[in-house]
Amino acid sequence: MNLESNKEESAHSGLVPQLGMMLRALWAAPVRNVLLLLSAALFLVIAMSAYGQIRLNNWNQPFYDALSRRDFAQFMAQLGVFGLIAGTLLTLNVGQRWLGESLKLKLRQGLVRDLIQNWMKPGRAFRLANAGAVGVNPDQRMHEDARHLTELSADLAIGLLQSSILLASFVKVLWTLSNNFVFHIGTRPFAIPGYMVWAAIFYSGSASLLSYWVGRSLIDRNAQRYAREADLRFSLVRVNEHIDAITLSAGEADEERRIDVDLAATLTATGRLVAGLTNLAWITSGYGWFTLVAPILVAAPLYFAGNISFGGLMLAAGAFNQVQSSLRWFVDNFSTIADWRATLLRVASFRRAVIDTDVLHDVESRIAFVTGEPGKISIDDLEIASPAGATMLEEKKIEISAGERVLIVGESGTGKTLLFRALAGLWPWGAGRIACPSGEALLYMPRTPYLPPGTLREVLAYPLATETYRPADYENALVRLKLQRLVPMLDVSQRWDHELSDDEQQTLAFARVVLHTPPWVLIDEALDSLDDDARRSILDLFVKDLPHTGVIHIGRADAHDHVFSRVLHLVKDPTLRRLGAAAAPLAV
Repeated sequence: MNLESNKEESAHSGLVPQLGMMLRALWAAPVRNVLLLLSAALFLVIAMSAYGQIRLNNWNQPFYDALSRRDFAQFMAQLGVFGLIAGTLLTLNVGQRWLGESLKLKLRQGLVRDLIQNWMKPGRAFRLANAGAVGVNPDQRMHEDARHLTELSADLAIGLLQSSILLASFVKVLWTLSNNFVFHIGTRPFAIPGYMVWAAIFYSGSASLLSYWVGRSLIDRNAQRYAREADLRFSLVRVNEHIDAITLSAGEADEERRIDVDLAATLTATGRLVAGLTNLAWITSGYGWFTLVAPILVAAPLYFAGNISFGGLMLAAGAFNQVQSSLRWFVDNFSTIADWRATLLRVASFRRAVIDTDVLHDVESRIAFVTGEPGKISIDDLEIASPAGATMLEEKKIEISAGERVLIVGESGTGKTLLFRALAGLWPWGAGRIACPSGEALLYMPRTPYLPPGTLREVLAYPLATETYRPADYENALVRLKLQRLVPMLDVSQRWDHELSDDEQQTLAFARVVLHTPPWVLIDEALDSLDDDARRSILDLFVKDLPHTGVIHIGRADAHDHVFSRVLHLVKDPTLRRLGAAAAPLAV
């Protein structure tokens, strides 16, 4: 299954599957019990607040009746009752706010950790990065989108729960007040049991339908805006990361043009969203203004017929307000729901794509990766499929023994990095068989070394703990590669990819090889970027310091490559095993 089709499937699978996937992720999270406890506490606090709202609404009748009778003693007594009710509701509101913010925090903790854990499964991040649009800017999905999703989810869920409880509480009050009222149309009596309840339902239902009709495009407009915002952020970060090269090339004007393109796309997407929100405002604001008089208009027949007092009118109006505002929850929150829906789509599609990178396609044949006998790497009939044709080794049956040093050469464009990825197990499309030695680790060296942030000691030990090696081992590794000036900085934390020159970074990567002393090393053109002296020094390192380490170097031939016992040849046939886009989403 193609990852792009997964994205489309996720986009069209509907709210329930997407929401179900996210809920399953939270249910499996370590914070599940805390989330359940916070949810239960919120339900209890909201229920108590609803009861307080009922008491406050009932307080309207004696208070306003006391005003209409000019009964000062009763007026003061009711003010005291109001103080007790309001104080209790204030305490409950503060408690609800704390519980709500805590729920957002734990939701984010559970969701983001789940996304990161799935993203950091071996090989997944690499495959996803080359999987098309869904793999672009994963940091945005896991950071900003996940944060926004959890905050919106908590706010909407709490609001919906509160509205539901208030609705259930006040419908009974409103029904009782208007249950026995009879309208007279001419001389004919006409009774509608609980007519104020039906009026509230009609009023809120019409507002909800109009809001949905006007604002349904907001989901797509929000999703487009988030995608364009992520592109703009990526452009700005990319320029900042490469500012040295840009400045040396006097490329500021060109980069400004590229950023302007992304900015224009962001502003266009935001403009479409603004237009949609403006259209929706006609509905929400229009109904909002009419709500000021709607409760009085609906309750007025009861008052003018003498069925209720002035205090009863205020009681009925308050109950109507609570019912219709609960029913209007969808209207009042439609723009937020559209925002939430768009964010859920982005996070859910990302999570599905991360998980589905482990699903192998049935369209294309696979290279067989097997565990072979110790001390030997076997490569049989290897053909690596790509959109540009098949990359293959001229030698069909290859066995590399422990301690042997083999050079693989090929013309430019034959796919040397593709071979490196295939041998590392990152590229499965093609045919043939690769057998790696049982119980023996391979250390992989890409063309550009990765130096994680942290101390120099952590960089050398990566990905193992620094305690794995003795302090003297670190110093010896640096000295052996003529990096003795870095010994005093072993415990200094820096961005070493910014502090060191390109040659020093590459040399430091080989110091890591000296420290780890792996049984096997697979190198992707890392030696080719070094000058002759550095190249000779490192090749001499394998001969003298690592005589039992098997080395496979993919790169160019050199006069000093006499340390390699064999030379294998990489070729490309554009007519064989062309990998279509539908067969594999990964790029060469």
